Amino acid sequence: MPAQRCDGADLDGLVAPVVVACSGGPDSLALLILAADAGLDPVAVHVDHGLRPGSARDADVVREAARRLGVTARSVRVRVPPGGNLEARARDARYEALERERAVIGADAVLVAHTADDQAETVLLNLLRGSGSRGLSGMATRRGHIVRPLLGARRADVHAVCVQRGFVPAIDPTNDGRVHRRNWVRHDALPSLCAGADRDLVPVLNRQAAVMRAEADFLDELADTLLDEAGGARPSVRVLAAAPPVLARRAVRRWLGAPPPSLAEVERVLTVARAERRAAELSGGRRVWRAAGVLHQAVP
Repeated sequence: MPAQRCDGADLDGLVAPVVVACSGGPDSLALLILAADAGLDPVAVHVDHGLRPGSARDADVVREAARRLGVTARSVRVRVPPGGNLEARARDARYEALERERAVIGADAVLVAHTADDQAETVLLNLLRGSGSRGLSGMATRRGHIVRPLLGARRADVHAVCVQRGFVPAIDPTNDGRVHRRNWVRHDALPSLCAGADRDLVPVLNRQAAVMRAEADFLDELADTLLDEAGGARPSVRVLAAAPPVLARRAVRRWLGAPPPSLAEVERVLTVARAERRAAELSGGRRVWRAAGVLHQAVP
């Protein structure tokens, strides 16, 4: 059978073997098909979060697809830790599991099936959260070992791959609900905006994300240079206080690292650098203080 093609998909430059994060849904199933056809020796990894009844059955869909394609399938069960933002906690647990599988397999990359439509939804979600340029830049095509070959492809074209090859994907019933904000953006907000603008906004939002990503990368480089000039791990308060505010904020954000601090937290740190206060308490039990002309931070 000739190799399946999909407009906008980009698998060039990838080296076999690869891990394909495969939920059994139409996007990831299509990605598995494309990776197999491209000769990337994919290993389909299904991650079961155990968050809904019957989720384990999706692994059967992945195994059957892998069998038909002549590739390997693995299933991993993860525990999602308690706390707020269930989606974020499940995502973190999923990526940790995928990275472990990548290391075991010795793969160069973990392929995930985000499409151009997912990118547009992400930009809108981050806009609603009040994100800065980094959030509005959306998802990168590659970050570390994570690669998104379908980020230039439309969801409808990706789904058509499964139809053309006769693969029946698993259907997650929670995707039709409105409990998660992304579903509301997907089913209500974005279609309404497209109707109001009388145009398809997905390409527009993707172009905006690409522009914002280039600008965010450039500003990050400037911020890292500023941090180096300020002394790195213990930056000089004098250097930070004298820098342009937009660059000082970005440098502080880079210095604090994960989890990403809010704008209010960054501003509190800068008040410490300007000697307007001696210390600042941040989320997650982190603390920043000024001593001997430099900033210090402690994490629990």
